[in-house]
Amino acid sequence: MTGTNVPRIALVTGANQGLGRALVEGLAARMGSDDQVLLTGRDQRRVTDAAHEVERLPTTRALVRGRVLDVTDTDAIGRLADELRARYGGVDVVISNAVARLLPDESQAERADEFIDVSNTATHAVLRDFGPVLRPGGRLLVVASSLGTLGHLDPRLHHLFDGASLDQVEYAVESWRNAVHHHTAEEAGWPRWLNVPSKVAQVAAVRAVAAERRERDLATGTLIASVCPGMVATATSRPWFSDYSHAQSPASAARAVLDLVFAKRVDPALYGELIRFGKPLDWHGGTPPVEQDRVLTP
Repeated sequence: MTGTNVPRIALVTGANQGLGRALVEGLAARMGSDDQVLLTGRDQRRVTDAAHEVERLPTTRALVRGRVLDVTDTDAIGRLADELRARYGGVDVVISNAVARLLPDESQAERADEFIDVSNTATHAVLRDFGPVLRPGGRLLVVASSLGTLGHLDPRLHHLFDGASLDQVEYAVESWRNAVHHHTAEEAGWPRWLNVPSKVAQVAAVRAVAAERRERDLATGTLIASVCPGMVATATSRPWFSDYSHAQSPASAARAVLDLVFAKRVDPALYGELIRFGKPLDWHGGTPPVEQDRVLTP
């Protein structure tokens, strides 16, 4: 993210705790005193408390503001994008990080709507509404995982996401949702574990938007990409792992993402890709996970 004389605006969704909170702390430490970081979440008290706590950190330089944003309310996402464009002329950093917490012993099918609304429908809205207000030299990053590579899906489903437009990705996600509700998902090849198709769809949505903007974004040093932070010790991910010996703290995991935000130039090889520790992952790589194991791949 290149420096300018205009105060910069950054926004992080799902930022009350965990990786989102660490991203806000890192942005606030590395941006300037005239810049502003919006810490967003859906609970007013938690948002306010978290913002105040970050403000009081000795490393904080930028202004930190709490803002209630329920990402399942796509109209609210649009209103916030319009507000920031009207008030500041746009935004410089958007990190879409919100995720619905799901425990291993919960019914995947019963939680499908909430999970898809938070992880996918919201991601589509962020891309649609914040893409147009992203200033030249800005960063729009979607936090996904290495499970977002196409090879983790049954080959019968690849055509739904490979080379798809954002509209087509949305259609595929809604088809998956309907198949879950009608108990036809497994016979169509959809895995029972929601995280796999959800992450693939997130990465496909980013790739769709990036494909339309690539030339002009690279000309202005703007980056749109999805990011894989690796194994992170958070309340959302901890129940899924039996071995946490190699897990990162949220602060450690945030560093590689923040390095992308503050890079002086955009590497064309990273634009539109799923990036892990500064390197692009093969979109066509991966293999469908064994359902009964349900082991997250960082």
